[in-house]
Amino acid sequence: MKKWNVLAISGSTRKNSSNEAFIKAISTLCKDQVNLEIYDGIDKLPHFNPDLDNDQLPESVGSFRNQISKADGVIFCTPEYVFSIPGSLKNAIEWTVSTTLFSSKPVAIIVASASGEKAYESLSLIMTTIESTIGPRSTLLIRGAKGKVDKEGVVLEETLNQLQVVLNDLIETMNTPDRIPTKYS
Repeated sequence: MKKWNVLAISGSTRKNSSNEAFIKAISTLCKDQVNLEIYDGIDKLPHFNPDLDNDQLPESVGSFRNQISKADGVIFCTPEYVFSIPGSLKNAIEWTVSTTLFSSKPVAIIVASASGEKAYESLSLIMTTIESTIGPRSTLLIRGAKGKVDKEGVVLEETLNQLQVVLNDLIETMNTPDRIPTKYS
């Protein structure tokens, strides 16, 4: 069985957020099929500046791009802030726009928030615009996210089942015949 390299990116910068709990749950669900790397530097990226998008990238941006490049697929798990995705996530994605890092890259989108509809629409539009590949069941809107995680940070079973569907679809999308798992350097 192929073991895929997947990068998980949380749009939340808050420690012990429900989005972090969902990513950790996914990590447990997929440990036999996927090498899941959790990107934890979203709050360390400088503000996007096209003048800095050159051969001498800020180190944190170069590292972020390298992690995306090594990944066979990417999972986004984000809250909604003011009817959109958090600025830190938008900033991170903007650092990739001048590249082809997301072109045909299998992506799963999870928006976990009180409502989340506008962030879900926004992230879906952004990822489609930069030509990522989103499987038919690789998206999930988790409304009332805080109520889907108990006090110890354990994700409730119904939500775990929904996360498993998203994960299975991402793996299926990565499993298309022309895809070969990348090897971590």
